[in-house]
Amino acid sequence: MSQSFARIVFAVTAVFFAAFFIWPLVQILKGGFIDTDGHLTLDYVGALLTDPIYLGGLGNSFLLACASTALTFLIALPLAFLSDRFHFPGKALLGSVVLLPMILPPFVGAIGIKQIFGQYGALNALLIELGLRPAGWSYDWFATSPFWGIALVNALSLYPIIYLNATAALANIDPAMEEAAENLGCTGWRRFFKITLPLIRSGLFAGGTLVFIWAFTELGVPLIFDYPRVIAVQIFYGLKDLGGSPAPYALVAILLVSTTVIYAVGKGLFGRAAPAMMAKATSSGGPRPLPRLAAWACTAGFAGVTFLAVLPHLGVVLVAFASDWYASVFPQQLTLANFELALGHPLTVPAIANSLKFASLSTLIDLVLGIAIAYVVVRSKLAGRQVLDFLAMLPLAVPGLVLAFGYLAMSQEGKIFAWLNPVADPTILLIIAYSVRRLPYVVRSAVAGFQQTSETLEEAAQNLGCPPLKAVLKITLPLIAANLIAGGILAFAFAMLEVSDSLILAQKQAFYPITKSILELFQLLGDGKFMASALGVWAMVFLGVTIAGLSVVLGKKLGAIFRV
Repeated sequence: MSQSFARIVFAVTAVFFAAFFIWPLVQILKGGFIDTDGHLTLDYVGALLTDPIYLGGLGNSFLLACASTALTFLIALPLAFLSDRFHFPGKALLGSVVLLPMILPPFVGAIGIKQIFGQYGALNALLIELGLRPAGWSYDWFATSPFWGIALVNALSLYPIIYLNATAALANIDPAMEEAAENLGCTGWRRFFKITLPLIRSGLFAGGTLVFIWAFTELGVPLIFDYPRVIAVQIFYGLKDLGGSPAPYALVAILLVSTTVIYAVGKGLFGRAAPAMMAKATSSGGPRPLPRLAAWACTAGFAGVTFLAVLPHLGVVLVAFASDWYASVFPQQLTLANFELALGHPLTVPAIANSLKFASLSTLIDLVLGIAIAYVVVRSKLAGRQVLDFLAMLPLAVPGLVLAFGYLAMSQEGKIFAWLNPVADPTILLIIAYSVRRLPYVVRSAVAGFQQTSETLEEAAQNLGCPPLKAVLKITLPLIAANLIAGGILAFAFAMLEVSDSLILAQKQAFYPITKSILELFQLLGDGKFMASALGVWAMVFLGVTIAGLSVVLGKKLGAIFRV
């Protein structure tokens, strides 16, 4: 295709990102570092950093991200190693089930965790039934330390991202390198830390970065746990002062700078390219069988971790079907009334319709823009095309909370984009926010498809008189349809269940998406948590079908989508 087309795509993408990615971030930095006279100032940021409340929130967020990421690695890395190196009973099934935690936003899973570990929850009832505690005994496991409750929920929800990247990285290791180390006496844990771990470092960084930034800026789980001492919740509560105070801007600016520095330092320390390896055919590798007892021990370990990971989901499902659940291991009575109440509530059906509309339109934008960007990056010789690829992937490294706040900031009264103010109608901003946040998935999937498809097929069609654009539409796109479907479905599914953008930008009940409705229902007295769980089960089923389909289409390549 002509250079003129590549230039048009570059220009359109540059304008799109300038308006809806760079400009929102500029508004945040401007509000946090520019005073009313237009001069650069550090007073706003300095005031917050000397305030023990905000400084404590920043510190808690950092520690929470560290704890969540550490727990995520402790869960995911052993599972990935076992899956890549050994055969054991039920491996195929467990390898698919391990993705289950991705089918529910973490904050919805927090509802289930609170029900199980609460003061009159299932765990306490089980301890009483087993005679380990006297009748009437109660203890709220996370009330005294909600920090670890949030870290656990984050880890159990996000470890599949590390698992996918780790299994993909392990699969690419040349077995000859590990065999050479073993022949020289480097075996066991020493070989793992000296040889294997450095070889997969870049893959682990790719997943670990997303987990760290996600946990650092997580909003929904701390809200459910009623833990306001983190920077994300402080920003959320500060939105009401957006028009008259620089504090929210300064707080988000601190968050943006913090995540950028953390990413840059991590990239420098751990994200360097892995050592070059020869083709895997240089040695016989692949999973090997284990003795019967060891094989079943692997199965038990895999199954145990998976059970812990799906505990929040089980809790949500049981709450959704419970007429009441108080001081018992399981609900005393099951009912479908919660689903009827949820569907009959004025928040629910409009929320599903809104999410379907927002997600569908944003996915359409992502497919059109993503295919064009991927084609220019892979097929064209345009100078600067790698900048285009870098731009398209940047939204993965910028927290959704920051971007959502930026959209609010740039649409305030008197600003260029005031006509998009979500107070009146957030539809356009939500569609744009969803599309910007999920564009990387489509671009990465399309790039992989174009790289795997020979350009000679398009050239042959053009030699037979087919115009370049028609050759792409008729020849190449059908050949990479699986990649495009995978990227599009993933973008659609995660847009349906987007948390930060939905909680911040949807300010009118008529425009609430699903996640905002779940939070609002949960906060209602009486049947609120039961209706919220029922809506959460619907979301769980929807995203579960999506992830299952993607794992079938992409297999181990699914991990490449979650790379910055």
